[in-house]
Amino acid sequence: MTTIHELGAEQLRTRIAAELERTRARTAGLTEAVDDADLMRQHSPIMSPLVWDLAHVGNQEELWLVRDVGGREPVRRDIDDLYDAFKQPRRDRPALPLLPPAEARAYLATVRDKVHDLLDRVPFTDRPLVADGFAFGMIVQHEQQHDETMLATHQLRVGPPALYAPDPPQPRARVADEVLVPAGEFTMGTSTDPWALDNERPAHPVDLPAYVIDAAPVTNGRYREFIAGGGYDDPRWWSEAGWAHRTEAGLTAPMHWRRDGDGWAYQRFGRWSPVRDDEPVVHVCWYEAQAYAAWAGKRLPTEAEWEKAARWDPAIGRSRRYPWGDGEPTAEHANLGQRHLWPAPVGAYPAGASPLGVHQLIGDVWEWTSSPFRGYPGFAAFPYREYSEVFFGDDHRVLRGGSFGTDRAACRGTFRNWDYPIRRQIFSGFRCARDARPDESGR
Repeated sequence: MTTIHELGAEQLRTRIAAELERTRARTAGLTEAVDDADLMRQHSPIMSPLVWDLAHVGNQEELWLVRDVGGREPVRRDIDDLYDAFKQPRRDRPALPLLPPAEARAYLATVRDKVHDLLDRVPFTDRPLVADGFAFGMIVQHEQQHDETMLATHQLRVGPPALYAPDPPQPRARVADEVLVPAGEFTMGTSTDPWALDNERPAHPVDLPAYVIDAAPVTNGRYREFIAGGGYDDPRWWSEAGWAHRTEAGLTAPMHWRRDGDGWAYQRFGRWSPVRDDEPVVHVCWYEAQAYAAWAGKRLPTEAEWEKAARWDPAIGRSRRYPWGDGEPTAEHANLGQRHLWPAPVGAYPAGASPLGVHQLIGDVWEWTSSPFRGYPGFAAFPYREYSEVFFGDDHRVLRGGSFGTDRAACRGTFRNWDYPIRRQIFSGFRCARDARPDESGR
């Protein structure tokens, strides 16, 4: 697929229009799948009502594209505070005078009409906000991120199933247990991807010793061994903070699991089914991932280790955009874009493996890393501090790779997600790593 940099102005307008339309179709599907009462209801105190997310994506589109890029008069200045995520904590949003569903949809339609008019006229100049269509790409990614959040809300809602999708593909390849990543320098981050966000920048060299990383995410079968082996009952495997959280929250298994005779079942979007052992485990928090890794005699990979495994190609000596190369993801490469509603079994995407043989780094489950969320050397907030910089510090841990609910527009080898270590309503899993032994590393 032609890159953004290679497109002429008219081709870029066509690409942006298609991405806006594709993204809005997903938003519509997630919000039209339930009735108005469900849209207005808060399904969890840590999630917004779906109708808040719906109007919020329109408000962000208005703020950045209609007002900032276009210099047009506000459509609804009176609602700015209602849909400011920093001013309105999620737990309080149901009590706000939110736009009802019909009014929210009409607002989004009005904003989008103005954006299409703007798109026909805007020059893609060297002004950083509009160069290569960045502001439009930022809005596409923002809406797709909220679509994934709304998908997570659907997983939490009580009631008959509202979403449907075909099963993921079956395994097509055997996958090794571990892969050695040789010592050496690689380029982390990007300075050239035109729609990359500020926390992915700038590209910088990172030198890593040799290490070993799991060739696939940890599966339900492996995680069940941890449960059966008393992993949730033994503080040896948990950090002090992790054990305190496990005890306070009463954690005994991944979120949405329950005992089913001698085995386990899990609920996926209103349907119960037996836990399948070859699927990546999902809905575990960072503390659970960390405890499993300790129990297995390993650790969580650092963010740099994850990215080197995902992007570095030893044959050409450079970092690529994705594990398989620089081309956009297709249905053969990864489980992305809500094409399916749960992780695919290990070995389902051999075309998406890295040159070193690491599988399913993109899609299926967000993967916890050991790293706190911080800026790269030379980081510069753009276009606003609240996208990344205000979250830097030890409170948040980095997740990588995207999930089955992540869209291709908001997922690449450099893309960084972050959350609190207690969170597990997100589509989160993990893989483990360990230091290479001298006989493995050649040193």
